[in-house]
Amino acid sequence: MTQPPLAHSPAAERNQAPILAVLRTLLAPNGRALEIACGTGQHAACFGAALPGWRWQPTDWQDTLFPSVTGWCAQQGATHVQAPLRLDVTLDQWPAEGPAFTTPFDLIYCANMLHIAPWEACTGLMQGCAHHLSPQGLLVTYGPYLENGVPTAPSNRDFDASLRERHPAWGIRRLEDVAQVAAAAGLHLAARHALPANNLLLVWQHATPSAPPTLKP
Repeated sequence: MTQPPLAHSPAAERNQAPILAVLRTLLAPNGRALEIACGTGQHAACFGAALPGWRWQPTDWQDTLFPSVTGWCAQQGATHVQAPLRLDVTLDQWPAEGPAFTTPFDLIYCANMLHIAPWEACTGLMQGCAHHLSPQGLLVTYGPYLENGVPTAPSNRDFDASLRERHPAWGIRRLEDVAQVAAAAGLHLAARHALPANNLLLVWQHATPSAPPTLKP
C-alpha cells in the first residue's frame, strides 16, 4: 500500500540549516529537548538526526500532522526522537494528555508559533517553560519579531498585515512585549541571533540560574 506523501513546509526546509548552526553553538553534546508546535516534523527530524546525543520530544496542540512527524523522523534516521504528543501551552498540564512531564528539559524549542496563536499562548509558553526548564536550561524561540528602534522589513510588515486579516488575534509580536511576559515568568533574554529572511532566534534563560548555562565551552 502506497503511503501518503509527508506534509512539507518550504519555510521549515529553508530555515532548518541556519537554526541548526546556531543550536550547535549553544548546546552541550547531550540533553533532553522539548519541541513545541512541531508542525510537519521537519525540524524534529533534522535536529534529532544531527544531534544524536539529544533525546527530542516533539509536541503540537493538535495531532493532525503526527503521521508526518514520525514519517520525517523515520526517513532521516532520527532514532532519538520520541513519538509526538499533544501539548497546549495555555493548559496547566504539559502534555495535554497522558502523564505530565516530571523531568526538566535542558532545551525547549518553539519556532513560528507566537505570531499564529492568540497572545495568551505567549503567556502560557513562558510560564510553562519556566516550570519545565532545568535551572540552567534554554528556551529557544524562532520567528519574525517587531523591535523598538529597528526598522521593520517590508516583507514582515506585509506578513503581519496578512496574519491580522486571517485572524484578529494573530500578528507578529513585539519583542519588548514578549520579553515583558517572559520576565513576569522569571525568564530573561540571554541572546539574540539575526537569521535569514528577517527572522530572529532568541535564547531565554531563568533570570537567576542556579548553575552555569548549558552552553559549549
